[in-house]
Amino acid sequence: MPDALGPSEAVLAAAVARRHLLDGESKVDLATSLGISRFKVARLLEAARESGMVRIEIVSPVGIDTDRSARLREALGLEHCVVVPGSAAEADPGVSAAAAALLSEVVTDRDVLGLPWSRSVSRMVDALESLPKIPVVQLSGAMVTPEEDSSSVDVVRRAARIAGGGRHVFYSPLLLDDAASADVMRRQPPVRAALDHVDDVTLAVIGLGAWTSGTSTIHDVLSPAERKALTRAGAIGEAAGVFFDADGTVVETTLTARIVGLTGTQLHGIRHVIGIAHGAAKVDAIAAAVRGELIDSLVTTAETADALLARRR
Repeated sequence: MPDALGPSEAVLAAAVARRHLLDGESKVDLATSLGISRFKVARLLEAARESGMVRIEIVSPVGIDTDRSARLREALGLEHCVVVPGSAAEADPGVSAAAAALLSEVVTDRDVLGLPWSRSVSRMVDALESLPKIPVVQLSGAMVTPEEDSSSVDVVRRAARIAGGGRHVFYSPLLLDDAASADVMRRQPPVRAALDHVDDVTLAVIGLGAWTSGTSTIHDVLSPAERKALTRAGAIGEAAGVFFDADGTVVETTLTARIVGLTGTQLHGIRHVIGIAHGAAKVDAIAAAVRGELIDSLVTTAETADALLARRR
């Protein structure tokens, strides 16, 4: 059938397209109703597309850039990827809502959910509306800052109230003054009992920090000498107190022994880890976390997604 339709063919093609594409009428029913063959119906639909009479537009849902999400997921080999429109400065509420929606979508009633302390995880829990009846496990000690009024215990408690499946929490700072103090803290029965459940975690949501000021809570509370020691050891990022280098390999230093929380081995052992991270300063850390298989899924912003895609090109 030629691209330029005659008047009668155009009317018929428009009717067929409308009834099939908008009303959901099958090609067989259309052929019977119009007294033409199914082959003729198929040719009319093809002609309607080729002539420009039918235009197919895929519209992203509000708050999600589906095109960038699909391209970044494929480029990085992620299980799931959700990209929120805008830049880091604009996107905090949207990123939190998207992360909460992704968690609610992928979690099952057979999962054990793990949550550490991070600003992004705390804000995600604020946006969380529903979870199946599953236990929630605290993955790291508390790191309270002047800008935030919640701790890892509070984050887990809020999520557990939504889930209704119980919680495993412990009271301890994330970072202690020395390795001996941290070891004593880990041996306390309530702390040990909670940390024993970290190995049960099948699904976790973590925030990713770059090893720079303002992007990692731990970085900002250390002395300049301690920060430099981590940098010399190769650390470029941090997740739930686990440090990693540009290849995504876990970096163990004397500071590691002062942290109360999950280990790098335990992080690797979690079946599905959703990372939340955005901003130009975190691009290298995100790429490294993906490379080292520290995260399986990612929630980020369009600005960050473009930077990650540019690196791949």
